[in-house]
Amino acid sequence: MDAQILIVDDDVASCDFMKEVLVQATGMGVLAVTDSRAALAHLAKEKFVVILLDYQMPSPDGPELARITRNSGLNQMTPIIMVSDDQSTAAISHGFAAGAHFFLYKPVDKARLLRLVRAMQGAVEHEKRRFRRVPLHTRVRLQLDHSEIEGETIDVSLNGMLVRVPEPIPTTSIVRVSLYTTNNGGMPITGSGSVVRMLSGNRCGIQLNRLAPIESSRLQEFLLPMIMNEGKEAPIQTMMKA
Repeated sequence: MDAQILIVDDDVASCDFMKEVLVQATGMGVLAVTDSRAALAHLAKEKFVVILLDYQMPSPDGPELARITRNSGLNQMTPIIMVSDDQSTAAISHGFAAGAHFFLYKPVDKARLLRLVRAMQGAVEHEKRRFRRVPLHTRVRLQLDHSEIEGETIDVSLNGMLVRVPEPIPTTSIVRVSLYTTNNGGMPITGSGSVVRMLSGNRCGIQLNRLAPIESSRLQEFLLPMIMNEGKEAPIQTMMKA
């Protein structure tokens, strides 16, 4: 799925205005939701590059949605803009404590929104790179509590991987990952992850959530040249069993 921005605002006119501005300014997909309860489902299963939340909505309101987003799921590190007509110090403190990065005040001014989006481009690009998938067929070894499984990656990002395994792995399982690549002298990139989904064909989605700094650097060194190679097909690597 292409990168998307999420807007949650129970004011339909405000939602539509911000969506129009952001689509034109960023060229990204923009999902505009007016029901904050419906937004919870999107936040649980979809990754966004920026999230705009109305401060005052029927429960869950903006700060509550921000808190839920920060505590779990795919969008823990996604930049959050709180959109509010309350400029009080208490509201600002409450929003930042819940996990917002920026405040944007109503009525939303197009020029201010665009300046804020431009200021966030670095964070947005970082998130896009972190979750951009590279097609990659290479050996990966997964260690669970009392077993070891050998699989093959389908695609890999700086944040996780899709792996074909010989048998299903229970969702939420914690696994020790050893990823074998050609540019590390035969030494695998290692770290811990969690199984976030099982798909048909024994395809397993793994989120990498505990990599040591040196292992994270090795993964970045390997993937970033392919991620930054815009407009060209990423090379597909195949590793045979040792």
